[in-house]
Amino acid sequence: MSTLPGILRSSWSRLTAGAIVMLFAFAQPVLAAASLPPASAESFVQTNVDRGLAILSNHRIPDDARREQFRDFLTGLTDIKRIAMFTLGNARRTATPDQVNSFIDAFRDYAVAVYETRLNQYAGQSLKVTGATERAPGDFIVTTVLVDPLGQAKNEEPIEVDFRVLNDNGHFVVIDASVVGVWLAIEERDQFTAFLAQNNNNVPALVSHLKDLTAKLRADEDKPAPTH
Repeated sequence: MSTLPGILRSSWSRLTAGAIVMLFAFAQPVLAAASLPPASAESFVQTNVDRGLAILSNHRIPDDARREQFRDFLTGLTDIKRIAMFTLGNARRTATPDQVNSFIDAFRDYAVAVYETRLNQYAGQSLKVTGATERAPGDFIVTTVLVDPLGQAKNEEPIEVDFRVLNDNGHFVVIDASVVGVWLAIEERDQFTAFLAQNNNNVPALVSHLKDLTAKLRADEDKPAPTH
């Protein structure tokens, strides 16, 4: 089963960029305003991008402290339960409450592990907001480009990253992110749905798979960095 990091791996090699992108998927409402024009949606995305990058780039503190700050930022900004329920798809309607809760817990551990393993791979990437369009009243697409200093050195074109931002009762909330045209939350839901279809709609099997992925991520994190 392909997962969000796997999807991002097919787009570009430095997965930390994926962590930067998915910081904002399903963000908790944090910006209130009476009127929310496209410029405000742009400001919302750029502000939270800058907050996350400030943590990633702060090497004046120990890695453990930076990891804890980043984890707190991530879990405070995102609604993990909402993400998990969306990606579980129609299976949430037939799963028992205990199975759903187990899935949410496994998804949370997996999401945190994904981002924890990317901290040491951060190499100065950033996202720059370039504009926003309103698809429908209160429904915006904010366009950004991934600025990668290594890519610039190789004269590579910046990668476009889009965020879908909704006006949720006077607050902004990001509900998905698109990397080179792939909407990540939708893709993740489709991958989970495919896994369940191959496993008799067995939610505990999906939970077990997520736990295996989490364990592998953390085992890989503990391996010494390769030397050249």
